[in-house]
Amino acid sequence: MKITDIKLYTVPVRFLFLKIETDEGICGWGEPLVEGRADTVRAAVLEWKDFLIGRDPLKVEEIWQSMYRGAFYRGGPVLMSTMAGIDQALWDIRGKYYNAPIHRLLNGGVKERVMVYRSVCDGTLQEQIEDAKRLKTQGYRLLKTSPQQAMHYLDSFEKVEEVAQRIAALKQAVGEEVSIAIDFHGRIHKPMARRLAQALAPYHLAFYEEPVLPENNEALDIIRTVSETPIASGERMYSRWDFKGALAAGRIDILQPDLSHAGGISECMRIGAMAEAYDSALAPHCPLGVIAFAACIQLDAACANSVFQEQSVGIHDTSAANPMMQWLKNPDVFQYSDGFVRVPQGPGLGIEIDEEKVIEADKHPHNWKNPMWHTYDGAPIEW
Repeated sequence: MKITDIKLYTVPVRFLFLKIETDEGICGWGEPLVEGRADTVRAAVLEWKDFLIGRDPLKVEEIWQSMYRGAFYRGGPVLMSTMAGIDQALWDIRGKYYNAPIHRLLNGGVKERVMVYRSVCDGTLQEQIEDAKRLKTQGYRLLKTSPQQAMHYLDSFEKVEEVAQRIAALKQAVGEEVSIAIDFHGRIHKPMARRLAQALAPYHLAFYEEPVLPENNEALDIIRTVSETPIASGERMYSRWDFKGALAAGRIDILQPDLSHAGGISECMRIGAMAEAYDSALAPHCPLGVIAFAACIQLDAACANSVFQEQSVGIHDTSAANPMMQWLKNPDVFQYSDGFVRVPQGPGLGIEIDEEKVIEADKHPHNWKNPMWHTYDGAPIEW
């Protein structure tokens, strides 16, 4: 079997889908993406087209190593996201060739269902409370929220109190049977992150996500001195080498590699194994499309230390009940119940992409860009 073609489709709300075709009619799908840089990643994928055409798609590891080692300048979001989408598609082909779900090929699998969580809506505190109550009735056991305001390197304690009050209100609304986590989104710098972590410590949150940017991971040591809440991070770390130092220093309790950014299924499986060796949990980052989500579920099924899974159901577009699934011919493949989703057992990723719908969407490509935030004195600040 040989690779014959690579196709790319830009679809709403901000996604990029990749299709690898073969001479035996088996195709695989992947989702390479740097959010807000879809055109850049599209160009980077096509740079590998001549290398991939004619290769055996079943040699997943040989192709991965060749792409990584063959790039003199390697790593980073664009190159690793490019490899990630290609790797997902190759695993999809491999599963379809052997008529088995990817987790069976990885190691046979260790679980049949995966806990999923939802982010509560942005908006007023009352809107968030109502959304949290609704999600609780749907069976979710873990919810996540984020600070609503830009925060300077040093900022008022009023903003710290606003975040703490929001968390207190959410916890009261859903009770102790639903856990709450907070995603700092790298928006908070070291002086304020320490203050926020201390203010939130009494609420016993499920985890703090990205309290600081990964380039400032040494600041996690300070945050640990004021709070025992587990620290999650990793969505902006792109390979096992990026995670190595943080694991050795014991700075991250829950690793969050993104299967569309960190080298795909192959590399994230290795990152998960590294995490297990350091007694840390795995919880892949995934505010992306349905292909990325399917890849995450297959990986979760194969990793004993995976604890829960992020999903983008309802967070990008609330105009439909479940827009993430609109690109599938078999949207019922993901069976949700009591805050869990069952692992699909179909071949490969277990999903069937509605290619006609994807092709039609690509005729009107998106140009999604993330918001640009500024703080009170006009300085650009992290979003």
